[in-house]
Amino acid sequence: MNNDNRPLDVIILAAGQGTRMQSALPKVLHPVAGRPMVAWSVKVARELGARHVVVVTGHGAGQVEAALAGTGARFARQERQLGTGHAFLCGAAALPAGEDDADILVLYGDTPLLRLETLRELIAEHHRQASAFTILTGRVPDATGYGRIIRDADGNVMRIVEEKAATPEERAVREFNSGVYVMDGRAPSLAQRIGNENPAGEYYLTDLLALYRGEGARVRAYVIDEVDEVLGANDRLGLAQAEVSLRHRINTAHMRAGVTLHDPDTTRIEDTVTLGRDVTLEPGVILRGETRLADGVTVGAYSVLTDAVLETGVVVKAHSVVEGAHVGAGSDVGPFARLRPGTVLGTGVHIGNFVETKNARLSADVKAGHLAYLGDVEIGAETNVGAGTIVANFDGVNKHPTRIGAGVFIGSNATLIAPRVVGDAAFVAAGSAVHEDVPEGALAVARGKQRTLEGWSRRYWGGMRDKVREKLPWLAGWLERQRG
Repeated sequence: MNNDNRPLDVIILAAGQGTRMQSALPKVLHPVAGRPMVAWSVKVARELGARHVVVVTGHGAGQVEAALAGTGARFARQERQLGTGHAFLCGAAALPAGEDDADILVLYGDTPLLRLETLRELIAEHHRQASAFTILTGRVPDATGYGRIIRDADGNVMRIVEEKAATPEERAVREFNSGVYVMDGRAPSLAQRIGNENPAGEYYLTDLLALYRGEGARVRAYVIDEVDEVLGANDRLGLAQAEVSLRHRINTAHMRAGVTLHDPDTTRIEDTVTLGRDVTLEPGVILRGETRLADGVTVGAYSVLTDAVLETGVVVKAHSVVEGAHVGAGSDVGPFARLRPGTVLGTGVHIGNFVETKNARLSADVKAGHLAYLGDVEIGAETNVGAGTIVANFDGVNKHPTRIGAGVFIGSNATLIAPRVVGDAAFVAAGSAVHEDVPEGALAVARGKQRTLEGWSRRYWGGMRDKVREKLPWLAGWLERQRG
């Protein structure tokens, strides 16, 4: 319900092709700050408490509808793009019959910057002025290309004049039409009377203004201060500008809520991310998707987190990648580590440089400090995984699991050939290729016996003396010293 206790229905026009994007993807699906542009309009409609939200689709309708599945939006297809008035009628037809007691708000699928607060003020002004049709407008020094708002002496809107039809005096008007309207319940029936007697043969929603005035209804306008809110992203440049604006807005909100950003201009946080207090983000950090960081988390420079959950006090060091992973309180990750989907770290886990995990569950206080691959594995508490360890989980056809118990010591450069079980408190000697299970408390040594042949280097390289002198002067000097 809106603040006048009348229901609110929202129709979002999103049927256009967007040829200036030069893309196979429908324009309204191009993402900005983690959401497709049209999803921002659906989001703000929901935040307004809209009773019904209808998205009018056309170009790429199936893709747009699939992208908005689960949002609760209804869909109306505009099979032929015959103008904004025709699109509005398609959307109005999707509203339940007999529910004409609502105000109707018209939004667009390519204006992701429009704020909730702005729309609330628009609707409030609509009621304060007892208006039947209220236009969201802005003022700019040069409104070239926009429809101009022409008012009477009392501030009522008389008409909207398009650029090519405007007189020189009208072109000098700085107030422009954003295309965002809030209207009373008469709008669908009045829109049926919109004609297409114009060079393009299209039905324009702006013609609804004259139909309201013909009924003796009051038409008003609400002027916003930040005109950037209503500027659509029509090409890649506009898309990038919208991204910058939203990033600034999102980052500012987080900083005001107790998050430290060392360099906000290089920090990218998608709108779907949740951050606790005293989170610290170093320069170049990117947070995407459903990422959630608890209080006191630190993320190092140029790390990328996607759909990650980090509990209290976690430290992710520079240049790490965390995707679809859950990291327990007090753990540290990186630098240059990669946690892949299905990774779950318990409390106090240490994942060091150039360690990669995938579908791995590591219990409390496990340590894997260097150069390891841990895939499809469960590891018990307080186990130490040595440098260069590989859990060989793939046989070329299938992935196989490995289970390592608590308190295990895995020596450097060990390879565990899955499926394997290593019991609690077991030891695996460095350099072992383990192809059998290791019982609890046992030592596994799986490597060839070392042979040492005295003087072998002198004999081998001595036979290649001329080549050694040419290619390896240090070794040639060593050979001469051996002879002496």
